[in-house]
Amino acid sequence: MASNITFTMIKPKAMEKGFMGDILAKIIAGGFKIKALKLTRLSKQEAQVFYAVHKERPFYDGLTDFMSSGPIIAAVLEKDDAVKAYRDFIGATNPSDAAKGSIRALYGSSIEANAVHGSDSDDNALIESGFFFSKRDWV
Repeated sequence: MASNITFTMIKPKAMEKGFMGDILAKIIAGGFKIKALKLTRLSKQEAQVFYAVHKERPFYDGLTDFMSSGPIIAAVLEKDDAVKAYRDFIGATNPSDAAKGSIRALYGSSIEANAVHGSDSDDNALIESGFFFSKRDWV
């Protein structure tokens, strides 16, 4: 059974460009309910822990440098079958491959700076939400 919770982050480049309000409005208009929201900044070490699953990948150092380069918005979202719904909603990782009108197509700068993070599984949605929020923050 699919979960009704997913996790997202608005990434530093989208924040720097001032897209956070438009992205949040689009998320809400897409039928997602914001259950928890936080403006924060990851340290390099926190980014390394958050993205540890990618530690052996060649893009890991660049990713963790980028994700610790500026403020982010972290959020827990709710919708039926939330992980799949949100991944479809935000578009492909590479903004040039993302569906027209999707968040990544509209606000992404590159495959690395693709505007938003979206959980890739129900299990990871809970783990990632727990990285930023205690469960009492979004239940």
